[in-house]
Amino acid sequence: MTDKIFLASPHMSDEGYEMSYIQEAFKTNWIAPLGPNVNEFEKEFALRVGSKYAAAVNTGTAAIHLALRAVGVGEGDVVFCPSLTFSASANPIIYEKAIPVFIDSDYETWNMCPKALERAFEKYPNVKAVILVHLYGLSADMDKLMEICRRYGVTVIEDAAESLGTLYKGRQTGTFGEYGVFSFNGNKIITTSGGGMLVSENEEKIKKVRFWSTQSRDEARHYQHSELGFNYRMSNISAGIGRGQLKVLDQRIAKKKYIFEFYKRELAKFPGIDFMPINQWNQPNYWLSCITLSAAVKPFEIMDALEKENIESRPIWKPMHKQPFFEEYDYIGEDVSEKLFESGVCLPSDTKMTETDLERVCKIVKGLWK
Repeated sequence: MTDKIFLASPHMSDEGYEMSYIQEAFKTNWIAPLGPNVNEFEKEFALRVGSKYAAAVNTGTAAIHLALRAVGVGEGDVVFCPSLTFSASANPIIYEKAIPVFIDSDYETWNMCPKALERAFEKYPNVKAVILVHLYGLSADMDKLMEICRRYGVTVIEDAAESLGTLYKGRQTGTFGEYGVFSFNGNKIITTSGGGMLVSENEEKIKKVRFWSTQSRDEARHYQHSELGFNYRMSNISAGIGRGQLKVLDQRIAKKKYIFEFYKRELAKFPGIDFMPINQWNQPNYWLSCITLSAAVKPFEIMDALEKENIESRPIWKPMHKQPFFEEYDYIGEDVSEKLFESGVCLPSDTKMTETDLERVCKIVKGLWK
């Protein structure tokens, strides 16, 4: 069988940056959660994205959960969330017994539609928080969305799990809302094997998040807990990997862009293939190269043909309001998110792909056009 081509997999630096931090952790016996790597990773990450404060946790999902708690979201509160996203954007709303209301996307960004958001506020004027997602490394239209949220006085949590390094009008995604969330899962543009980061300009809230994430242990000689806590803190080993990965972020973005442009050059000329939108104000990280189809060739045909050749691909996210668990919750919009799901394919975008790998993928896709 031919070598497997992954959709997106971990890619350690050729320079060995990660190992130097890991070896230092072993040498000093800082193996458990917390430690020098965690502290430095938080500082280095905050500096990289342009935020004042950061808290390193064990998943991006945990970061969203803690952001919701920092906002004060509780039972019965309404939280707006895009429908076209991964379930991790919405699950923490349920953790806090709040009520998700799902908002449609637009074709211009594939992210939350400002017009649908306006309609949602008209129906639900008393909203506790809005979660904005930057899907596949494409920034949402932040000027329009933030203006609406400011007008209604609602706190914004940016789910930038897929968009580390993406710029909106020259500014890093994840820094527009009161809270920004990032993921370092194994398939993200940089990884700590598993992990996440919450950033904010609010020092007191970040301190509180760190407190909650370490089981809410009070300052006392004995183990004392006055609040509900969580075991969410990042380990010193994982943070060491993250510090090394942060050094090659620009390299990874450049390779992701190269992959996208390769696909576009080779495939855009085929009738019925459209690529994800790249707007003038959006400098994406191209985390995944995604297409939509309006041709006789269907998404499952591309995915099946690639799978037969040991190549990974994926559908576009299935909208949350169409998921069995979430279908009871309200949805505001038309059917943009559904159409993107039904017509979309995420092509393999692994930063270890060679030009030969890319040619192999394109040859298979081209072969479906008779």
